[in-house]
Amino acid sequence: MKKTSILSILALSITILTTSCEDLLEEYNPSGLTAEAVYTTPEGFESLVNAAYSYQRWWYGKEEAYNMTEMGTDIWMSAAGDVWPDLSTYTNLQGTNAPITTLWTQLYAAVNLTNAGINRIADAGLTPANRLQREAELRFLRAFYYYHIVETWGGVHFTLEESQGIITTANKTPVDTFYAQILEDLNFAVKHLAPTTPDYGRVTKPAAMSFLARIYLTRKMYKEASDMATAVINGGFGYKLVPNYKDLWNMANNRNSEIVYAVNYAENLTLNDLRNNETNPLGHGRGSNNGHLHFLMKYDNLPGLTRAIEYGRPFNRYMPTRTLLDLYSEADNRYEGSFMEVWYANSTNLPAGMHRGDTAVVATRSTFKGSAGHIYQVYNRNDIYNQDGTVRDNLRYPTLTKHMDNTRSSANEAQSARDAYVIRFAELYLIAAEAQMYLGNLQAAADFINVVRARAAKPGQADAMKITADQVTIDFILDERAREFAGEQLRWFDLKRTNKLVDRVPALNPDVKSVGQHHYIRPIPQSQLDAVTNRDEFTQNPGYQ
Repeated sequence: MKKTSILSILALSITILTTSCEDLLEEYNPSGLTAEAVYTTPEGFESLVNAAYSYQRWWYGKEEAYNMTEMGTDIWMSAAGDVWPDLSTYTNLQGTNAPITTLWTQLYAAVNLTNAGINRIADAGLTPANRLQREAELRFLRAFYYYHIVETWGGVHFTLEESQGIITTANKTPVDTFYAQILEDLNFAVKHLAPTTPDYGRVTKPAAMSFLARIYLTRKMYKEASDMATAVINGGFGYKLVPNYKDLWNMANNRNSEIVYAVNYAENLTLNDLRNNETNPLGHGRGSNNGHLHFLMKYDNLPGLTRAIEYGRPFNRYMPTRTLLDLYSEADNRYEGSFMEVWYANSTNLPAGMHRGDTAVVATRSTFKGSAGHIYQVYNRNDIYNQDGTVRDNLRYPTLTKHMDNTRSSANEAQSARDAYVIRFAELYLIAAEAQMYLGNLQAAADFINVVRARAAKPGQADAMKITADQVTIDFILDERAREFAGEQLRWFDLKRTNKLVDRVPALNPDVKSVGQHHYIRPIPQSQLDAVTNRDEFTQNPGYQ
């Protein structure tokens, strides 16, 4: 048997099982066995658990979920290549939207698999200690998937039983019911998970605690959120902020001291469920991390430049709002740690007077116009945006570099081995800060925020980055989370949790003309509504057709 770190997919008669990845978990291939036989052997059950992890790859590091979580917010707008503008601008957003349909299907497949594992684990032949560990992992994963479901679609279908055979009805379940189960599962996970793991990608006790802190914050349980976040911060688990923010995104530092939980991807791209119809029927086309493609401006048709690994393959899907670019002060190193403004000549076909390595293009948030007689091209804020913040040029703009991967085999390689960060240690400080703010402890909130801002300070700028208690508001915290987590699949959830989607998005993102209260949840896929027989009971979410 070969070693793997988590995942791939193998269909059985009831649900989906997996194996695959890189060098960490034991792979077991039960091909040809019945589901019952697999569920009742330790090796087979390990495959089920690995499979349950794999569905996280449908959300983290994938274009569909980047669009669901970063677009339609105050910090990103459509670039020329955006393929789902209905999600990005809420214009005629309906249940036929492809990402919404895909992610609904996969999240419910994941829930079904975790339900099957939790309910069958007693017969799997595991040792008592291993049984508790694996059940805790499955309970964490069920809570993880149900959180994404209930936050995205509200009070939709809920069950703790695995589906067997053809199911033709669905239920509408209150949001509180979802969260009662999520909290129960996460508390079980926190109690029984090991504090560390030799298998990178498995959930640990501090990772479950961190996700529980996020849930407490979402549910407005502020004391519990602060206590849980602080327990991770002070728990001696070995996490610490990476001293230089930019180093977080260095591929050589892909797994670092700040990552509390990540969805891991293999360096061997063929192990990341890339178009395998035989063993991965639902994973067709899922592939590796593709986040590196979407935030890049179109540079490879400009004078002096050709497509290159270090500049990425520009799908040109999303561009920053002017609001986002203006959030970073000159004292804050997170702007340079997140965005690229200068491209250097790398082509063999150069304009007269330009040499390889010279500046070829500048796309900047400032009003920089270039020096006298310059050969390079400049796209400054007034070239990129109109006076009201609408887009003048949706091809050229400062490029988010967080997801770029200079280890790809070629400039055209669309797949990346970059792990997708789900929870960074910095988030624990900002969770605690937000909770303390709501509890009325503004100085404590400022103290937590200042830990994050101290790391972000340029040399000699620590005092300029420090805030005082009277500066702490929910809008400041949202601005700080934008500076820290832009492009990390958190923004839409942040705006929903704080009830700021309707206020901030049309005010700060001129791409979005109108946002209604019904946009706090997404439409149920039309294919799901068409498939059920109890259509009078399981109806579309309000505000959608």
